[in-house]
Amino acid sequence: MGTLESFNPATGEPLGSVETTDPGDVQAAVDDVAEVQRFWGELSLRDRGRYLRRTADLLAADLDEVATLLSREQGKPITEAYTMEVVPTIDGLHWLAEEGPEILDDQPVRMGQGLFIGKRARFAFEPLGVVGVIAPWNYPWSIPFGEVAIALMAGNGVVLKPAELTPLIGERIRVAFEKAGVPDGLVRVLHGEGDVGAAITESSVRKVFFTGSVETGYKVGAACAARMKGSVLELGGKDPAIVCADADLQNAISGIVWAGFANAGQTCAGIERVYVVEEVAERFISGVVAETERLRVGDPSSWDVEVGPMVSTDQHEIVCELVDDAIADGAERRCGGPLEVSGSSGKYIEPTVLTGVSHEMRIMREEIFGPVLPIVVVASEEEAIELANDSDFGLGASIWTRDRKKGERMARRIESGMVWINDHAYSHAAMQCAWGGVKDSGLGRTHSRFGLRECVEVKNVTWNSARSRDLWWQPYDRTLGEAVRAAAGLLYGGAGSRVKVLREGGGSLLRTGAKTLRR
Repeated sequence: MGTLESFNPATGEPLGSVETTDPGDVQAAVDDVAEVQRFWGELSLRDRGRYLRRTADLLAADLDEVATLLSREQGKPITEAYTMEVVPTIDGLHWLAEEGPEILDDQPVRMGQGLFIGKRARFAFEPLGVVGVIAPWNYPWSIPFGEVAIALMAGNGVVLKPAELTPLIGERIRVAFEKAGVPDGLVRVLHGEGDVGAAITESSVRKVFFTGSVETGYKVGAACAARMKGSVLELGGKDPAIVCADADLQNAISGIVWAGFANAGQTCAGIERVYVVEEVAERFISGVVAETERLRVGDPSSWDVEVGPMVSTDQHEIVCELVDDAIADGAERRCGGPLEVSGSSGKYIEPTVLTGVSHEMRIMREEIFGPVLPIVVVASEEEAIELANDSDFGLGASIWTRDRKKGERMARRIESGMVWINDHAYSHAAMQCAWGGVKDSGLGRTHSRFGLRECVEVKNVTWNSARSRDLWWQPYDRTLGEAVRAAAGLLYGGAGSRVKVLREGGGSLLRTGAKTLRR
């Protein structure tokens, strides 16, 4: 067993260390969680909700501590640590505690057909057992926290593997639930590199929630399928924004700049492509550049800083390489670029706006994951939709227009899991909204009633009185066949044929009906 060190990306300061897990010990850890889960799964839905509400109350009291840890370990501006991570999870816990019991409660099934008179049915939503959560570094609190919370609400235990860059935040997730009285060992944190994540996927966990790269996501999905278990995959995005001629330009400029540069652009659903119709392109671009140049880059612990450091040197180099490649191919840098911040050893990139880009450039095909906003001028909204869909990704998209009906018509044509009109990406903070993508952006959904249903087995349970037998049971004979044929005519035939059916098959129906009532 080794150790994993955590460092502040802005200063290089060591923050602490955690013990790593040997991949060979993962199954034993899953087994330990399964033992605790048996008790937890027997609790009523209301009782589980009470634990989550208690977690929310204690987390609200610890708000400053958790936000500070987030800012220090991930490099996120302190304001965004509150607004984009910690506070939304408190709200999400309250929603789960309030709405989860109703969503997961047994649901009656209407058995209205004549063939099934006297029968009753219901859907029961039963815990899977143990769920695996493999978390990313860009939102190391809110993404795994929400997935752990929905798994717990559904009655499961959890093994959580945080990203290697943010292990202390992963540990703090476990602490948040245990402080509220959730049984020790129900949430287990396993640290390490990719081989630990692979061992979780190959273990007896019943489902894996994975957020990360497309390449790794495909491997996780294949490994789960080979073991006949499910996976929920959130694999990143290349979100487009379409700016229509009738958009409120100041609103669009402010919203797109925020969605492009929040968290230093290290956001799966951040805007990475902008398509603006030529009628308003000049005003829009000049407004975006002016707004971008006002953003303050620096120490993420300062309240007025809007862009912090890249999480690592490797990520900094990836972003710079994509920008340099685009400029070499003819793109124009309107503002931004690599930046040294006085007194900080972190790797910074000043928010960058590019124009003159084309879809043949790597920067329009690959995920940037940095503070870069490429803008394309289009002739029409139709062209913008075609270009927005010209991507292997399909996580989110936004449309900026004053015309709601038009925006909703356009939204139906966008190939993505989420579309926001006159906003972008905010709904990850609303637990009641589903989150997930299509194409290479992933599979399945988190949050919402759909995320809760990802965490259960759906069992159909029926009841029938023992005083009767089904008419289709043996022994078979001509009377039964004629009765079934007559029943079909009565139930599904037109009104004109029913008299004939009763005349020709009524006797068979009566004799068969009497037989079903015999003890």
